[in-house]
Amino acid sequence: MEPSELRRAVEAGRATASAMGLQVDDVVVVHDSDRVALRLIPCGVLARVAPLGHVTDSEFEVEVAQRLVDVGAPVAELDPRVESRVQVRDAFAISLWTYYESVGSEIAPADYEDVLRRHHGALRRIDLRAPHFTDRAAVAWRAVDDREQSPELPGPDRALLSDTLRGLSAAISTDRANDQLLHGEPHPGNLLNTRRGPLFVDLATCCRGPVEFDLAHAPEEVGEHYAGADPGLLHRCRALNWAMFSAWRWRRGDQMPDRDHWRVEGLNQVRAALERCRLG
Repeated sequence: MEPSELRRAVEAGRATASAMGLQVDDVVVVHDSDRVALRLIPCGVLARVAPLGHVTDSEFEVEVAQRLVDVGAPVAELDPRVESRVQVRDAFAISLWTYYESVGSEIAPADYEDVLRRHHGALRRIDLRAPHFTDRAAVAWRAVDDREQSPELPGPDRALLSDTLRGLSAAISTDRANDQLLHGEPHPGNLLNTRRGPLFVDLATCCRGPVEFDLAHAPEEVGEHYAGADPGLLHRCRALNWAMFSAWRWRRGDQMPDRDHWRVEGLNQVRAALERCRLG
């Protein structure tokens, strides 16, 4: 967020928690992008604060979390001391979650595979309407195809991303027989190593698709441990995911830290992933 907006978001998170009787003496910004995550001290809360235009996504995330906690999924939980719903304050949507201390050690590929497989099992036990992954790919494609949304994207790179997003999205979604609910973005940044064990966060990305779409976000070694995964489909999903990632980085107003680096790196990863698809 822009500095002035970030200050307002911090105050909105602080005020929301205080109004619910939680003690907030200090606020630490844990993550700052189009949405922010705030650690509220000493009450032990993680406040997720988003512009009001994301209120539907925030409400969806809360619903997903509640459904998954009910079936014992390895996910972060909403704070049990307050009402489990999205609050609106000063044009921000705020949800309050339990803050988990990290144990600091890296999650081994076998343990990563185990928690992702258990998460997929939990997702199969809930009934929830969620978009198909192709809907998200279509949003990315529109951002690439619309020069107003991505004015700085060079022509050859625009063609590369456009062809990849359309072609791979269609190829992957041809057979939907094995589609199920997915996390949507279970990359290492969304898997916390806590004293309770690994827990997934950022549940607003929940969508439908093949498990390979989720595996494509995890380190490559995780896919090698996941029995039954289709290696060819996994390669295609990885290329599609990098194309989506790159599309977001070229949008006007994207606020990812070190965006210029990731614009270049994303395109390089798309090309490398497409080459692996060809060789595979």
